[in-house]
Amino acid sequence: MSTVQADIIPGGGDAQARPRRRHFSWGDPAFRWLTIICGGSVAIAMLLLVGVLLQNSWLAIHVLHFEPLRTYEFNPSQGRYGALSSLLGTLLTTVIAMVVAVPLALAIALLLVELVHPRVSRVIGTTIEMLAAVPSIIFGLWGISVIAPLMGRHVEPWIQSTPLGRLGIFSGGSGTGYDIFTAGLVLALMILPFITAVTRDVLKMVPRVVKEAGYGMGSTTYEVMRKISMRYALAGIVGAVFLGLGRALGETMAVAMLIGGNLTNVPHSVFDSGTSVPATIALQFQESLSKLETSALIEMALILFAITMVFQVIAQLWLARARRMTGSRA
Repeated sequence: MSTVQADIIPGGGDAQARPRRRHFSWGDPAFRWLTIICGGSVAIAMLLLVGVLLQNSWLAIHVLHFEPLRTYEFNPSQGRYGALSSLLGTLLTTVIAMVVAVPLALAIALLLVELVHPRVSRVIGTTIEMLAAVPSIIFGLWGISVIAPLMGRHVEPWIQSTPLGRLGIFSGGSGTGYDIFTAGLVLALMILPFITAVTRDVLKMVPRVVKEAGYGMGSTTYEVMRKISMRYALAGIVGAVFLGLGRALGETMAVAMLIGGNLTNVPHSVFDSGTSVPATIALQFQESLSKLETSALIEMALILFAITMVFQVIAQLWLARARRMTGSRA
């Protein structure tokens, strides 16, 4: 395939036209198909992942039915394959991590973009981003040597001595610091750089002219950040939060080292030891003695995957509602 163009050659009194042949370029179609294949491979990988999880957990689904979702104790030697204690531990550690990390990440991102000198912003931003490169095992060791003793000897007794100690969720505990609360705090520090970095980059994309228009109308810095920057960057901020949520739900080693490894009892307080779904799978998978036990552990992974997908759907529905209500670029 080719196209023909005419070159105008001045000469004498009349212009002469000479056809010029231009060959068809394969670069654009090739790049287009490459992007289609890359995008389709993500969807195919997701479907394959679901298929593998279903195939390997089918034995547990067929034999145990809904027992993992109705019972708490995971004790294969006694024929008990409850997943509720692991799911509850995952939920509690994730909630603690998100409650601590999300407000702190938003505050740091706004500070770096709106309030401090660019040189200071680069130094602080680089320091925070370096935390993302630290392996989770390092966070776990740091939690064991520093955070757990500090929590068990000082912080948790102090919390229980305040009016908060009257609440059931802050009562009890082993006093060692190896519990759900400590695991949640370390998990918050692990997801903080991810949420902060993405939120900062999204806030930097807010057009300066829009913010200057707000200042020109008499808005304060707080009002510009809340009514302009936050609204403009809403979709990116939600994406950053769910990126941190996915990391929190799937974190294994640091949580396994700090949460206490209690597979049989239901935690009644954040100061109780417990377990999470990734920690249970990591600690029990290599020691599984039967196909049913292995299948039950993979079924836990399938349940965790389904929970993550539900959160993603909720996020997309909430974003769609926010777009309709605010009329912003969320």
